[in-house]
Amino acid sequence: MALVNEHFLKLPNNYLFADIAKKVNAFKVSHPHADVISLGIGDVTQPLCPAVVEAMHKAVDDLSKSESFHGYGPEQGYAFLREAIVKNDYLPRGIHLDPSEVFVNDGAKSDTGNIQELVRWDNSIGVTDPIYPVYIDSNVMIGRAGVVQDGKWSNVTYMPCTAENHFVPQIPDRRVDIIYLCYPNNPTGTVITKEELRKWVNYALKNDTLIFYDAAYEAYIQDPSIPHSIYEIKGARKVAIEFRSYSKTAGFTGVRCGYTVVPKELTASTLSGERIPLNHLWNRRQCTKFNGTSYISQKAAEATYSAAGREQVKEVIDYYMTNAKIMYDTLTSLGVEVYGGQNAPYLWVKTPDGSGSWRFFEQMLYNAHVVCTPGVGFGPSGEGYIRLTAFGNRNNCEEAMERIHKWLK
Repeated sequence: MALVNEHFLKLPNNYLFADIAKKVNAFKVSHPHADVISLGIGDVTQPLCPAVVEAMHKAVDDLSKSESFHGYGPEQGYAFLREAIVKNDYLPRGIHLDPSEVFVNDGAKSDTGNIQELVRWDNSIGVTDPIYPVYIDSNVMIGRAGVVQDGKWSNVTYMPCTAENHFVPQIPDRRVDIIYLCYPNNPTGTVITKEELRKWVNYALKNDTLIFYDAAYEAYIQDPSIPHSIYEIKGARKVAIEFRSYSKTAGFTGVRCGYTVVPKELTASTLSGERIPLNHLWNRRQCTKFNGTSYISQKAAEATYSAAGREQVKEVIDYYMTNAKIMYDTLTSLGVEVYGGQNAPYLWVKTPDGSGSWRFFEQMLYNAHVVCTPGVGFGPSGEGYIRLTAFGNRNNCEEAMERIHKWLK
């Protein structure tokens, strides 16, 4: 008989956002006339910019003619996009990559979950806490996380990020095989300085540790001193894989496109001590299990690097960051502790009066008809916080803040 992968049975019954949707739907059934505004799930609301739309229309026209038709594309991504990524995202920051080190995907979530296939099931992992759930759950599925003990996984090193340590994770006092870092951070909206990031690269070099670095929100950084890529740190090419996405940068949550950088210097060891290049392994994995990102999506992504595309994407990012400022200013005026929202589209809000995350979620839903994300859903250190996103439209953002102001006041 076929035996199930029992590691799946260790996962929580529902993904965090499925639990939120269930509670919100139950509220709507019992309050059919309530106008609910969601500031919870981080989906975008602004339409694709004109340069992207034009490129997609042209790409569709290409597929309508035999002389410009494209069938299966390269699993690694088309050269036109990989070269544009190297030229526009990395060279201006003094980072020299080869296009063969860039792998186009259908969004960062896929690769941040799948990348753990490259390493043995018995590697230890370290995560900042709170953390994006996919990092943990994908490791649970393969059996790497161990078992749950007092709300934590036994084979996971948790690095708490709290107000007390200014949301800067402490370097582990022991060796960890794999470290997950996400900056600007989801969910806290906080960032990391070059000096702090250098400590992590040095730790990885010293301990032969692999860093998975999620930079999906780098386009939202406003402070010029904050690094946009881990490869701005010397030596990072030997220890880090970086993930990026056009989802929140250019509104591609429905288009699906992102990319992963796997430097050729990056290696991992066999039990016998042989060093294996991970670029080659990831290429082999993608050729086997990934059909490639659509031609239409990749032409759309390429358009974000045109002069018009750059300006239009920046306008959308500015729109969302203005939302973040409106939210930040309103909440702080009420005496609420708020973090993030200045270099990222997320705000990490401490619940007033020490309320639990889920309790405050329900209070906000029932009293203000506004949806947030309970912080505890991102890890133990998220208890007592909620996450708000700036991806709503302006009218809803302002209306939600008026409701919250009236409720909390």
